[in-house]
Amino acid sequence: MDWQTRLAQSTLTTRIILVTAACWLLVMALGLERWAYGFGGFIPLRFDEGFTIPGALPAILTPLSATLLHADAMHLAFNMLLMFICGRGVEQALGGRGLIALYVIGAYVAALGHFLFNTESAGPMIGASGAVSAIIGAYALLYSKPRNGVGGWRHVASLAAAWIVIQLLIGLTTYGSPAPVAIMAHIFGFGVGLAMARPLLMWHYRDA
Repeated sequence: MDWQTRLAQSTLTTRIILVTAACWLLVMALGLERWAYGFGGFIPLRFDEGFTIPGALPAILTPLSATLLHADAMHLAFNMLLMFICGRGVEQALGGRGLIALYVIGAYVAALGHFLFNTESAGPMIGASGAVSAIIGAYALLYSKPRNGVGGWRHVASLAAAWIVIQLLIGLTTYGSPAPVAIMAHIFGFGVGLAMARPLLMWHYRDA
């Protein structure tokens, strides 16, 4: 079986991981990191009409293109490991269309969260962690069991609260670093995963 056939038969989760890894490897191999981060990174200040980057992608596309860019091998590996662990379960529950809808919408909502708290930032946000956070949020809701019989909105709230606490702790440990973690992107991404999991599940099984 050739590689084209293997790729065609792979899960959508696997294809997202392979494409993301291939983009990172290409950028690294060509030594185009700085150019790529300006070309396709999500830069909040680009939505100000007075700030432009000649030759860059349209700003509205950068929440997606940013998911294909990573700072280093560890950044890529961590995001893709979480995508592999959670993405397969989400794809099994929601189908390929549900997975890609969640990933794309998660990327945009995560970028919105980052933008709202960094409107004047000229630094590029890169990485798939916002989109992956949406996958993690959906996975957490679909596969976790409410404790002590408490379900519904209380279960959703407990998952959201736990994620927010984790992200705030990460933010504290990386405060003042040259490359701060986009905490709000993670929080907003996870939130959209929680919000979309059940509607997408109902949509996937609408004809069952």
